[in-house]
Amino acid sequence: MSQKTHAPSAEYIVIGAGLSGAAAAWKLAQRGHEVALLERKVPAAADASSHGSARIFRYAYPDSFYTDLVCRARTAWDELELASGQQLISPHGSVDYGALRNPRHLASVLESAGVEHELLSAAEARDRFAGIDFDTEVLWHPGAGVIDAERSVQAMVAQAKAHGARIETNWPVASVEAAGSGYRVNSADGRSYLGSRIVVAAGGWLPGLLGNLPLPAGFAGSVPTMDVYQENAYHFPYRNQDPEARLAWPTYIHKDPAFKSYGLPGGRDAGFRGQKVAEYMGGRRMDSAAAQDGRIDPANRERVIDYVKRYLPGLDPTPYAETTCIFTSTPTEDFIMDETQGITIMSPCSGHGAKFGPLLGDLAADLATGTGTVPELFRLSSHAKALA
Repeated sequence: MSQKTHAPSAEYIVIGAGLSGAAAAWKLAQRGHEVALLERKVPAAADASSHGSARIFRYAYPDSFYTDLVCRARTAWDELELASGQQLISPHGSVDYGALRNPRHLASVLESAGVEHELLSAAEARDRFAGIDFDTEVLWHPGAGVIDAERSVQAMVAQAKAHGARIETNWPVASVEAAGSGYRVNSADGRSYLGSRIVVAAGGWLPGLLGNLPLPAGFAGSVPTMDVYQENAYHFPYRNQDPEARLAWPTYIHKDPAFKSYGLPGGRDAGFRGQKVAEYMGGRRMDSAAAQDGRIDPANRERVIDYVKRYLPGLDPTPYAETTCIFTSTPTEDFIMDETQGITIMSPCSGHGAKFGPLLGDLAADLATGTGTVPELFRLSSHAKALA
């Protein structure tokens, strides 16, 4: 590595301190490696994808691959909760329904995975969850819950730091260039950091950073086009504010041809008094998270309010809080995790990556150190085949 600079250095540099980057830094440091975690602002920054207290943890997937991966992730979450002394996933259970959700198929996947569940008729589900007007049969699985994303990031950053990692905040990465046998990471203000290996976990900023990474042309060209959305989310108050009634609200995923929605208890973000409700991929599409403006789309707000009036009678249809967040998706909705010449790219995106956080840190550490493999589905070659 170059000796012509006094820039700080580390064996591994992780770019981005969201859920995936914080997990990778933790797992690399836990294995005894020298790690520097470079974060554009602060861990779990409010304008990124891992802020706030409300992300869904669920097992229900139409593909057993992801359900099995959630089972592995739950073990990794248990490790993090034990190490941090915090409960990071609050139990609420989950209901899945709608003509496009196919609850009966989801139930068969959970059955194969040994995950506790029930298949309910719409009437049975309405009796159990009076605040929701179900339109199809319903899959209920009690092992689901709500992830406190911000506290989870902070817990993983704390674990990384406890194992010797350096945490560099307000360090926006502008480019990475080859430097001797390793790499030089450059910031927009002229600072630099030297590393032998790089892990890029830049979330919605990844599309804008890709052209500034020293990647082989074939590797860079195989990265699928990612859609970055500025999603809108709204908090609606529970009509029944009795503590037990509030705790009884589940997370939900409802997919209908006319409208796809998800919701979950908002936790700290909602003052513990409301449900967070959003339209799936209903926000403004951008080329990169750098183009966000934080403005709520009025038309989206009206669509979600109309949805609440129709399907969520247990909520007052007037939102008392609203926010935007970054949602990044690949064409197949599968994650990206691949490595070339000491640079690991990880993008556990597509709106369902949060629940896998600690496990993806392990997988990224395996890949970056060459000590293990990642699922072929995440490799760029698999993405290319799926889009061929």
